[in-house]
Amino acid sequence: MLPVKTISIFLLSSIFALFISCTETPSKPRVLISTDIGGSDPDDFQSMVHLLLYADTLDIVGLVSSPPNGGRKKHILEAIEAYETDYTKLKERSTEYPSPDYLRSITSQGALDPQKTDKPDTAISEGAQRIIDEAHKPDIRPLYVLVWGSITDIAQALQAAPDIKSKIRVYFIGSWNTKLDPLARNYVYNDHPDFWFIENNTTFRGMYMGGYNEMDYGNESFVTSNVKGRGALGNLFYQKKKDIKMGDTPSVLYLLHGDPEDPESESWGGRFQKTGHGPNYFTDLQQPEYQEGDKPGAKTVNKWRRDYLNDWKKRQGVLLN
Repeated sequence: MLPVKTISIFLLSSIFALFISCTETPSKPRVLISTDIGGSDPDDFQSMVHLLLYADTLDIVGLVSSPPNGGRKKHILEAIEAYETDYTKLKERSTEYPSPDYLRSITSQGALDPQKTDKPDTAISEGAQRIIDEAHKPDIRPLYVLVWGSITDIAQALQAAPDIKSKIRVYFIGSWNTKLDPLARNYVYNDHPDFWFIENNTTFRGMYMGGYNEMDYGNESFVTSNVKGRGALGNLFYQKKKDIKMGDTPSVLYLLHGDPEDPESESWGGRFQKTGHGPNYFTDLQQPEYQEGDKPGAKTVNKWRRDYLNDWKKRQGVLLN
């Protein structure tokens, strides 16, 4: 039988260890963005501005310019330039904001053209290689890849290194992006049914459709009152588009509020359902009560509109001149 003193020390040590584990700051989500910023729709600039305002809460490990059309790496760098102008003020709010030079160092060019055959090219893009390299790093955290453009680079990465599937989680804004490279999307969907994959085809529209729109919460009034004139980032946002579109931002909101490992639970970035296609494939809720107009699932985003706009307002306000 152990002495009472030994038992007491053991119990105290256990209680202390439990206390430490309960009070540790949760680790930041590890994130890589694939974006067609600079292409045919200015809303990727809006989503990039929003992302950079939250860069202190995320471990951003890659920014990839994805195809097609005119979007290129230089457009990501344009947003980082605005971030650099605001960096001093942002650092006053939080020391966790990454440096502009770091963000430039993790910016890559993805594939320039859509996939041309049923299988991806064996020659992969710089962006696809970054996805592979980050997935292979010895980090226990999953790598969340938020796809705001075509899914071409993900398809290339899976073809070249299928072993990364267990390490990455993809949140894909489909719809128009699927139409721009359907072969890449179909390859990911059909050839990798076990892949962890949220395909958001209509839920994202809750970002700018429905929800609370009174007073300064309207798509245009919010930008005029709370974004324009608030730092170089706010002015870049307003310059590119004067009202909220930001169709890609629900992918970021998904990581900010909710359990990102459970797409079936509620989050600012939407709630999703399985279809039976695979164990980890999720898409828009089809029940009528979650539909905004003719957009399934959109109400699972716009129900949080006041919450995520208020949170954004506080961050943007730090940059008020």
